[in-house]
Amino acid sequence: MKRNVLTIVGVFLLATTLILSGCEKKDGTSSGSGKSVNWKMASTFAGTLPILGTGGVYFSEKLTEITDGRVNVKFFDPGKLVPALEVFDSTSKGAIDAAWSAAGYWTGKIPAAAFFGAIPFGPDTTEYLSWVYHGGGWDLWKELYGRSNIVPIPCGIIPPEASGWFRQPITSPDQFKGMKIRFYGIGGEAMKKLGASVQLLAAGDIFPALERGVIDATEFSMPSIDQKLGFFQIAKHYYFPGWHQQSSLLELLVNTERWNELSKGDKALMETVCRDTIVRNVTLGEHQQGEALANFKSKGVKIHYWSDEFLNTFKKAFDEVVVEKSAQDPDFKRVYDSYTSYREQYKDWAKLSRLPAK
Repeated sequence: MKRNVLTIVGVFLLATTLILSGCEKKDGTSSGSGKSVNWKMASTFAGTLPILGTGGVYFSEKLTEITDGRVNVKFFDPGKLVPALEVFDSTSKGAIDAAWSAAGYWTGKIPAAAFFGAIPFGPDTTEYLSWVYHGGGWDLWKELYGRSNIVPIPCGIIPPEASGWFRQPITSPDQFKGMKIRFYGIGGEAMKKLGASVQLLAAGDIFPALERGVIDATEFSMPSIDQKLGFFQIAKHYYFPGWHQQSSLLELLVNTERWNELSKGDKALMETVCRDTIVRNVTLGEHQQGEALANFKSKGVKIHYWSDEFLNTFKKAFDEVVVEKSAQDPDFKRVYDSYTSYREQYKDWAKLSRLPAK
């Protein structure tokens, strides 16, 4: 993915600079209706959690800074307003104004939401954002969430994740049978195909579950984020690549009524600050991982890379899930068809324009 980061960052920085520069009048005051906006934003991720949580804090603070305090979307840690995995329902009902989260947590309600969180064996950052912004992805996302009285805004993206933490080396796919593992999104459905017992836990619940043996293994995120959560203290075998999350989107959820109350300028402002947050998250994500990996090695963590046999096994399981869910859910099939059609027309450009990965 690194070969594409400079390109996407350059485009986003230019766009953000131009748009934000237009958010001030000649006298230096912020534009918009002049009406104050004071929202509460519940988060699925703690504000101290690198990138995933700090990205939400960044969005909140940047919005206040740019508007000189006129527009405030206050960040609240999980549990302060509502529990981490209840932010979707609370936003839908209007109990809270907005939420900071990720779509993979809502696949039980909206199976097709999986494609707006992370896609197994899916695109890198450049391709993913291109589909979302220009290939129809965001329109489908809005349509699906709109039925739940929510407006979704892409508001972060992170580089490839790790594949998981295990207490013992994994030498055969048979070891997944009966394994209790925390796993995210549609990748978790693929793990079920391999016989694993999959749980979807919020970040703060994973370490105690792993420590007490409620789960045998876990995946969560990138090295710098996993380091913060301390999984290396219990499980010493760390596997790559994160086939299930080669690129992961974060979302700002806004209650539809609250969104409709905003001026056109304030809507554009929030979307623009989200784009700035995307740049912040992806660049910081790439920057932090080398140091975190070195730290793990110094603490005796064994770094592994899945063999082709394992990757083929994961891919086969994922393909089976897609076939089944496409048959069960028309929206799932429609979003998947949009994504795969985009990939098909993109692949020649991707192949011709990039040097082979080293």
